[in-house]
Amino acid sequence: MSERPARARTAVVLGGSHAGMLAARALAEFADRVVVVERDVLPRGAEPRKGLPQARHAHMLWSGGVRAVADLLPGIVDALGAAGARRHPVTTGVVALSAQGWFRRWPESHHVILAGRDLLDATIRAQVLADERIELVDRAEALGLTGTGAAVTGVRIRVHDDSERTLPADLVVDATGRGSRTPRWLTELGLPAPECREIDPGLVYASRLYLAPEAARDGFPVVNLQPDPRCGGPGRSGFLLPVENGRWIVTLAGTRGGEPSAANDDFVRFAREELRHPLMGELLEHAEPLSDVSVTRSTVNRRHFYERMPAWPENFAVLGDALAVFNPVYGHGLAAAAQGAVLLRNVIRRHGWGTPGLARRIQRAAARPVRAAWDLALGQDVFYPGATEHGPTLRDRLLSAYVGRLLYTATGNGRIARRVTDVTSLERGAGVLLSPSMLLAAAVGPLKPALPGPPMTAEERKAAGFT
Repeated sequence: MSERPARARTAVVLGGSHAGMLAARALAEFADRVVVVERDVLPRGAEPRKGLPQARHAHMLWSGGVRAVADLLPGIVDALGAAGARRHPVTTGVVALSAQGWFRRWPESHHVILAGRDLLDATIRAQVLADERIELVDRAEALGLTGTGAAVTGVRIRVHDDSERTLPADLVVDATGRGSRTPRWLTELGLPAPECREIDPGLVYASRLYLAPEAARDGFPVVNLQPDPRCGGPGRSGFLLPVENGRWIVTLAGTRGGEPSAANDDFVRFAREELRHPLMGELLEHAEPLSDVSVTRSTVNRRHFYERMPAWPENFAVLGDALAVFNPVYGHGLAAAAQGAVLLRNVIRRHGWGTPGLARRIQRAAARPVRAAWDLALGQDVFYPGATEHGPTLRDRLLSAYVGRLLYTATGNGRIARRVTDVTSLERGAGVLLSPSMLLAAAVGPLKPALPGPPMTAEERKAAGFT
């Protein structure tokens, strides 16, 4: 008598952006079929799409995220480089003004991948969808989960012709981003509403694409002018990233009362006059604008504490921005999502597909990179007026005071700068900042005097058009 064939394993991923594609790749190791459900029509190349308005703003992938993406997609770093993305050294290639002063450009200890978001997504998407086990259903909206509070059995979707159908699944992953409906879906299954915290500094982002001066199109540093929330007024910041094809993408930001406008003719003025230093405005005066200004106001930090739920359904997990979103200025969303996808794969490897409690283990693992990124965002944003209903907690104040002291020390101590960057790059957890040697260094403070101005070389200033 022949054996009955095993039922095919099916996974459904909701959302076809960065987090969703990486989750699909992670699940393809175990499932016979992975279906990615995406509301938009995904372009074939590095083109903009309606459902990703944040792509018009500055993005970077920290080295902790680069390692995670490369773990899931071997060869992706070379593919990104061939497409025009840049591997950029940190802190060697960064001119940064923190609330504590100018950072020195220490020898390389970490790196970032710099590219437009459309290019990054398109390169990753092409590699993921080349896997025959992964199929894309676009122009489709997820309506809700099927099953019970004990176990999810699939997802209901509405496709482009307005018809509805159910996709049965052994595992459903929500990677739909900021607009995730998981809190409502869980209550519809009879589960309690998840704990959630929001920190909204009232940040407005305005971004514009520039063609860099010809001499500054290769090897020019990242420029990062950060706000100082201790000043009590609005926080204004600027971020200049050299990306593909000799271009700079520049993002200006301001909290309540200090927001940048959407006017093209006000962009350089804001950069020159409203930031804590005129460097960025001076750089833009020598660059050629290639786009109009794009403005975004969806910059709230929001974290769902799904790992704390008293009960969690089998066969369901939440990753990426659907789990937590951060103020984009810190650049942690892409890296945290990539690490979450790796942890999804690793938990299934360790415990086995379909084992009891697997979904809860996945959710608890995914919270780890989120926790690190959340604490880094919290340390600054919570202090802006109106960011939270009741203001900073005692933990918020203690955390911010210690991180601020470490950042001050890092302006003049290369060892401490490397350890801080271990954490900001999401290569290591925040626990490394609490070692006895770090505590002692923070007490001592910087070993070198404060820099009087931007640490740009004469060659960089000349390349940028400065006289």
